[in-house]
Amino acid sequence: MTVNRICLIEDDEIMGEAVSDRFALEGFDCIWFKTGEAARQSLQKDRYSVVISDIKLPDIDGEQLFEELRAAGTELPPYIFMTGYGAIDRAVRLLKLGAQDYLTKPVDIRALIDMVHNIFAKATRGTKHASGAPGLGLSSAMRHIESVLPKLAHDNITVLITGESGVGKEVVARALHSLRDPDWRLPFITVNCAAITDTLLEAEMFGYVKGAYTGAVRDKKGYFEQANGGTLFLDEIGEMPLSMQVKLLRVIQERKVTRVGSEALIPIEINLVCATNKVLKTMVEAGEFREDLYYRINVLELQIPPLRERREDILWLASQMLDAEAKQHGTPRRELSPEAELALLDNPWKGNIRELKSCLERACILSSQAVLTPDVLFGQGGEAKPEATTSLNDYLGSYERHYIEQTLKGKEGRIADSAAALGISRKTLWEKMKKLGIGEEK
Repeated sequence: MTVNRICLIEDDEIMGEAVSDRFALEGFDCIWFKTGEAARQSLQKDRYSVVISDIKLPDIDGEQLFEELRAAGTELPPYIFMTGYGAIDRAVRLLKLGAQDYLTKPVDIRALIDMVHNIFAKATRGTKHASGAPGLGLSSAMRHIESVLPKLAHDNITVLITGESGVGKEVVARALHSLRDPDWRLPFITVNCAAITDTLLEAEMFGYVKGAYTGAVRDKKGYFEQANGGTLFLDEIGEMPLSMQVKLLRVIQERKVTRVGSEALIPIEINLVCATNKVLKTMVEAGEFREDLYYRINVLELQIPPLRERREDILWLASQMLDAEAKQHGTPRRELSPEAELALLDNPWKGNIRELKSCLERACILSSQAVLTPDVLFGQGGEAKPEATTSLNDYLGSYERHYIEQTLKGKEGRIADSAAALGISRKTLWEKMKKLGIGEEK
């Protein structure tokens, strides 16, 4: 396969030129095709490292082209799709069919470049591409984290994941473990440091031998030994008492544990991932967390913003959860009414993803409706109320975004038709879409 050669399939002149020029500046050989048929002929005889394709093409649907090439036995490189905001379910389906990834429009070219760099880095290391599973979210923050994880997968460094309760810290830890161990043959051990009493913490962490204390009737491996060879995820590490922090630091440094009641050193090899909803630096300054341990576990920090700051992820997450709910119970998949979608976007979600999941699960249990409405989601009275601190511009903006998205969907993403229906110029619509972070199908 030719190194650094990209096949770009994009009929929009402005978008195509911008992407191809940017990749040229990055040192890539980008071959730009404006029709699917021209790209098909090249892909059947030429070799590329990556394909970047729009879904809406003038002569053939991008998904159809992808499926036809695969059915014909064409050897395809990693395939990245560019799609409008209203076609996320379709993009996820493409991932399940074998596509590498996707980006929503307007495309963040920097994110696209990072994605391609990661693909080349994996190919250089000879690793296989992850398949099937959707990513961590649509927001730029989660896409950035997703782009960083492959770089960490081959380095045994300690990662600290920070963010409010319920933002998905364990999900990110599991995604990292999955990259390191795609078949999940190695252990992934989760420990909630806040859920174990101080008196039991050492024994649970490091294990104990028979007779070490009253009730120790047999030898037992601690969490470190159980995770040997795999990943140990220490959640809520900010809750760990100072006395235990000293012992944890020693184990991390020496990579050896000693069971309670024994003097034997047991070597361990683990990937350590820690998480907290507290600001550890502030705790260090207050003398509540050891400074040496802080620097030892904070080799690289991944900050996950709260859900209210990445609203692009709300409906995407809701869709994933409704899929899972239907699969788990063997029932038809529930849908969200437009009003319900808007209510979800308006809600502050102080409990983050955990609260969103509970909300949808409760609605699916209590309602027999095929389409979920705001009153089912949030109880009698309907829509969720925005926070009192939400500005009028932000509040109106959420409604404007929803109205534009629905218009685009009704016009199948055609900008000119949507602008006419909205009573604004094409340029004004583009500006509003850019401002509101809306993607489109051309």
